[in-house]
Amino acid sequence: MNEINYNPAIAHRFRGFLPVVVDVETGGFNADSDALLEIAAVTLCMDDEGMLHPAETHACHVEPFVGANIDPKALAFNGIDPDHPFRQALPEKEALKKITTPVRRAVKASGCNRAILVGHNAFFDLGFVNAAMARTEFKRNPFHPFSTFDTVSLSGLVYGQTVLAKAVQAAGIEWDNSEAHSAIYDTVKTAELFCTIINQWQKHCPDQPWLPLQSE
Repeated sequence: MNEINYNPAIAHRFRGFLPVVVDVETGGFNADSDALLEIAAVTLCMDDEGMLHPAETHACHVEPFVGANIDPKALAFNGIDPDHPFRQALPEKEALKKITTPVRRAVKASGCNRAILVGHNAFFDLGFVNAAMARTEFKRNPFHPFSTFDTVSLSGLVYGQTVLAKAVQAAGIEWDNSEAHSAIYDTVKTAELFCTIINQWQKHCPDQPWLPLQSE
């Protein structure tokens, strides 16, 4: 496995935040009562030309917390069997540690102060992450507590599409419906979509006003 080169220049692009793409699969829509079943995260890096690229991918199956609600309709949608013997799911706190440890490492290597969650309907993913953090009294949350980048809004602006599958395809990115609705696949595709949109803007904004002013 090649070592990722996290370019500290990315800290200037996003005001000290490192974008990290996250997707969760759940047992329903209520972050406080419904189970977190899968979580995946993709860190991003910037090359010397200022273009963004997906870097590392981390994913984990999660054990439903005690008393968690699991809606059969949600399972029919995401295809998850919480009782499957080969899920190798981790308790919530262990799953959060597995995902956030490399995120914190990437934040530090990028010269950033904190991660900012990127998601398709990002409020949903951040809501479940924050609820799990609170439930487990997790002390080292690398994500901003409420700020996000949402690819729904970005792809609606750029491509006129808000559904992930349609936005990805409009961006010229390959999409496989049979793989959709797994946390890792949706996260990878959302990362590709976000990078494509940001890189497209970079090419049309040569002045790069986000860079610090150079002293004369």
